[in-house]
Amino acid sequence: MQILHLKKTTDRVRRLGRPLAAAALLSLLCGMTPATASDDAIVGVWVVKAADAPFPYHMFVFNADGTMQQANPDMGDENTSDSDGKGIWASKDGKIVGKFVEITADRATHKFASRGEISYEIAVSGETLTGTATAKFYDENDKLQRGPFPTPLTGKRVTLP
Repeated sequence: MQILHLKKTTDRVRRLGRPLAAAALLSLLCGMTPATASDDAIVGVWVVKAADAPFPYHMFVFNADGTMQQANPDMGDENTSDSDGKGIWASKDGKIVGKFVEITADRATHKFASRGEISYEIAVSGETLTGTATAKFYDENDKLQRGPFPTPLTGKRVTLP
């Protein structure tokens, strides 16, 4: 029984390993590198202001594995309710580039409104970050509905007292 379990686990690792290797190769070919320990300046929790967003204050969390999360108050936009953003980041030419995706619902109908894709480029200096973000919103058929909407980003790292 243990041999069969080991074989199934090995097969799963092989299947997952191929796409991950392909993604790493694609990132390298595009001039980006996956997150590494040397990129740890961005890793952590940040209070970020996107000056031109419907609600400008956000929380960003950058994980060491190249994933990130974004959140802001649900009631920050009077027309739509948006999910937390989930995304990815990588280093490119000394900066952090990435994208997160959020789903929005119409507040009146409670139906799908759009899929927001927000790309960004950030520079980190100690406990602060600066950069730009661009938001685009797509319908259920991947057709661009609105945007691009650019905005400057500024942020401060959340630290212990």
